[in-house]
Amino acid sequence: MSTGIASVAEVAEPAVGEVSGTRELLRRFAHHRLALVGSVVLVLLVIACFGAPWIAPAKQGAQDLALGPTSPSWSHLLGTDQLGRDYLSELLYAGRISLAIGFFVALVATTVGTAVGAVAGYVGGVVGEAIMRLTDLFLIVPAIAILAVALKGLGSSPVTIVLVLSGISWTYIARVVRSQVLSLSEKEFIEAARVIGASTPRILVRHMLPNLAGIIAVNISLATASAIIIESTLSFLGFGVQPPRTSWGNMLSQASGLVGTPQVYLLYFPGLFILVTVLCVNFIGDGLRDALDPQGRQL
Repeated sequence: MSTGIASVAEVAEPAVGEVSGTRELLRRFAHHRLALVGSVVLVLLVIACFGAPWIAPAKQGAQDLALGPTSPSWSHLLGTDQLGRDYLSELLYAGRISLAIGFFVALVATTVGTAVGAVAGYVGGVVGEAIMRLTDLFLIVPAIAILAVALKGLGSSPVTIVLVLSGISWTYIARVVRSQVLSLSEKEFIEAARVIGASTPRILVRHMLPNLAGIIAVNISLATASAIIIESTLSFLGFGVQPPRTSWGNMLSQASGLVGTPQVYLLYFPGLFILVTVLCVNFIGDGLRDALDPQGRQL
């Protein structure tokens, strides 16, 4: 009887002491303090923006012309604009468009870039070279100029902005993924997969992608931050989101003439929201890179 109990204990002991891959990933990520803080701040910001109809102090666009612009106070934490609108509420509603554009551009661009780079690196030959020459063509095009022209002709709806930004943002991750795939193609486990007859899609999805998780996660964070900044730049220049829709860049543009006036706070707060968001996303990217790096140091 005691022998049976000992055998069960021997089997159960490794299972109890085993740390799952997910738990190890979370432990590594949590060790990166800035990434942890960035995650909390970004989650709170996303909840506040997308929950604006329930969280914001006032309805979107609610005006009080008699009140006019007022400095931050307890009744209006971030003040009001020239139309007497609660500025905190307007920032939260505008954040929904800015954050959505950033996240969707990152998702679409990373998906396209990863697929293109993986195919170019694994297939190689004439096909791979042709794909990369097309990628280089996109890289040398002046992005802001192309974006301005495209948005002027196609319109400035959020969907159009996402598609246009994604159309020029996939090239960087494509080049990085291609170089990684070229390196991985020479590894023994890839050769073994080929020998046993694994198909190209299976090799790319089951064997390549897990080893690219780190750079993909980092690129998503960088692409999100870049898309938010580019959208803000375009809106500031008048080519991005157009009224009645608002984004943080659009609000910056509207407040650009207030420098040196008592209402300059209307310029500071949208810029602060953009800065905080970009920092949080970059910190999260750094944390994910360290957590997903298979060659990272054991923390």
